[in-house]
Amino acid sequence: MVVVAGSSPVVITIIHFSQYKDDTLKILHLCTSDSGGAGRAALRLHKALLEQKVESLMLVQNKTSDLPSVIRLAKSKPQKIMEKLRPALSQLPLMFYPKREKDIFSPNGLHNKTLLNTIKAIKPDVLHLHWIGGGFLHIKDLQKLKMPMLWSLHDANPYTGGCHVVAAACIGVGVHCKKCPLLNSQSKFDISFWTFRTKAQTYPKLNLTINGLSRWIASCAKESLLLKDKPIINLPNPIDTNIYKPIPKDIAKELLGLTAKKTIITFGAIGATSIERKGYPQLKMAIKLLQNKLDMQLVIFGASSGDNIEEVETLYLGHLNDDIALRIIYSLSDVVIVPSLVESFGQVALESLSCGTPVVAFDTSGLKDIITHKIDGYLAKAFDAHDLSEGILYVLAHTKTLSRNARQKAVQNFDSKLVSKQYIAKYQEILNGFVVNEGGGAKTK
Repeated sequence: MVVVAGSSPVVITIIHFSQYKDDTLKILHLCTSDSGGAGRAALRLHKALLEQKVESLMLVQNKTSDLPSVIRLAKSKPQKIMEKLRPALSQLPLMFYPKREKDIFSPNGLHNKTLLNTIKAIKPDVLHLHWIGGGFLHIKDLQKLKMPMLWSLHDANPYTGGCHVVAAACIGVGVHCKKCPLLNSQSKFDISFWTFRTKAQTYPKLNLTINGLSRWIASCAKESLLLKDKPIINLPNPIDTNIYKPIPKDIAKELLGLTAKKTIITFGAIGATSIERKGYPQLKMAIKLLQNKLDMQLVIFGASSGDNIEEVETLYLGHLNDDIALRIIYSLSDVVIVPSLVESFGQVALESLSCGTPVVAFDTSGLKDIITHKIDGYLAKAFDAHDLSEGILYVLAHTKTLSRNARQKAVQNFDSKLVSKQYIAKYQEILNGFVVNEGGGAKTK
């Protein structure tokens, strides 16, 4: 039985877990949403833990799923109003930076007494933090939770002064954020300084272990001033390979209504054509370099519009959130392109591999953990559109072998049953106060 506090005076919801033993692990996942990239990854881990008979709950600000084990924080009408206001209120300090880059930036958030009371009432063995932006939680409030924590790095924000992707011109994460290039700030004491300072004061007081979802972001955390002294591990996001598995291409195409016998090149990301770091400009250049473009079709999901590429028929599918639609898209594709300039993990790439479709990406960041060059895809020279184009041609010329290897990679390395057991072992290490670091060695808490 889990007791969940909802409002003040406290509203109690009782959730029964009759399949669990009294001594089972109790894990609480904290994530702003159960949708979006980080939300979907957290939800997959939560479901995988439930399959392993772990008492897992997920607490969110924005709930889209119908799972009873995913709990929407807001219960009362005032709380639901505040739920809608929190994202906007948390962004108010950015009004002082009108020339900032139009990429996501999260100051420390808003204090949330209801959230703290709910977490304390649940009494998890381990609080697993995921993406907690959107004003869901003030970083300083974490020190009021006297419990072991594991924080999965879905992006750079936990070790920065507010940015989620560190700008190329920035050196602040290794020293102290100030004059933030993302904010186009010239002040030493801008909002990045104060956000960084609050984290620097808070983290030493936490029983906190960091999970870099890729070797790359684990390394970034180790090099950061804020997290370098914390135990850092490296466990990936899981994927249910029974859900994400190949559908015969002719059937998948028929389901989407594609009858023309064309080579299908697919590109998908949240904000696919509007967020520059997702690599849409590099993708367009790479496709322009291809021959026989009339025999190709570009399928884009995560956006409803974008620039037309001469001679290439383009189908925009908008935002896709359900697993079945994504499985169909990956399965009908001959190659999936992930031209991101940086990815903490590379969820689209993994979903594609699991459906047996090779991936072309740049040889950078977390994508190097997903794709093995010329084995299950192609890793092009970083940000080189010409090599990205060569990668597309290579995959199309070796589809059969690469597709088989892609599916095998997903099953053998990222399947939810395998990965969930790895997380369970780490939760136990954290509870025992002895965490083995990703780079070797151990830290006693």
